[in-house]
Amino acid sequence: MRDLIARFDRHLADERNVSPHTRLAYLRDLEAFCLFLGKLPAASGSTAADIRRVDQIVLRRYLAQLHKTHKKSSIGRKLAALRTFFRFLVREGVLEVNPGELISTPRQEKYLPQTLSVDEAYALLDSAQQGDLLGLRDRAIWETFYSCGLRVSELTGLNVASVDLAEGLVRVLGKGSKERIVPIGRPAIRALQSYLEARGAVVAESPLFLNHRGGRLTPRSVQRNLKRQLLAGRILKDASPHALRHSFATHLLDGGADLRAIQELLGHESLSTTQKYTQVSVDRLMDVYDKAHPRSRKK
Repeated sequence: MRDLIARFDRHLADERNVSPHTRLAYLRDLEAFCLFLGKLPAASGSTAADIRRVDQIVLRRYLAQLHKTHKKSSIGRKLAALRTFFRFLVREGVLEVNPGELISTPRQEKYLPQTLSVDEAYALLDSAQQGDLLGLRDRAIWETFYSCGLRVSELTGLNVASVDLAEGLVRVLGKGSKERIVPIGRPAIRALQSYLEARGAVVAESPLFLNHRGGRLTPRSVQRNLKRQLLAGRILKDASPHALRHSFATHLLDGGADLRAIQELLGHESLSTTQKYTQVSVDRLMDVYDKAHPRSRKK
């Protein structure tokens, strides 16, 4: 089966141009399924040596085991990975039917993204130190995050040439190697100018944000730095870099931005993905109503 997984991985890379991050997630999910198959009794006819014997019953047993330790969203992702793998095997003639198509996806829990309020976003940005080069870099990072609504992998993947400060535009390479152009605000432009001037002469294709050793900054480092910055800004939320992206979208929506425009800025393929921010805004509106309206207050 591992040979089939290796062929599938080459298919994802060469034919579908899937990002390394997504491919790694697929491989992790398939490896976990291999481990499950290896523990099944031989009498079940579902050993890892014969993928053609994997049927609907085996998949249901696997999902039942996952329900004990995983959220529905994780189970849905793992099932999607298996469906895609089996669809590839059908195309290659290894399987006649896709057993994953017979399994329904678990109903997802309602998920509302963590966001910062406008005041908290300002507190985060204003608390960023600007003394040394790393301080200027971090200020430029938080300003760019909040100004452009980038994913953390998109931000760390930026090169110096990705940013046109004169035009106020950033060229972003998103999921599936899809490129989009997003505007960047004046405070972020000023922060980037200060950081780049402090760096001195730069090569256009060099990473935009460097670590203290001069290499490309990693998403993990950004997450760790954000936790320190939240403490410096006295913000009592365990917010991730993705929370800044959520805050960007929610604050735009609250300010009257069109949902389609926000979809383009975020790089979402489906409008339904962007629509979750409308629920955040409605919940905030209801909270204000409950606190302010005379007939909604508890006596």
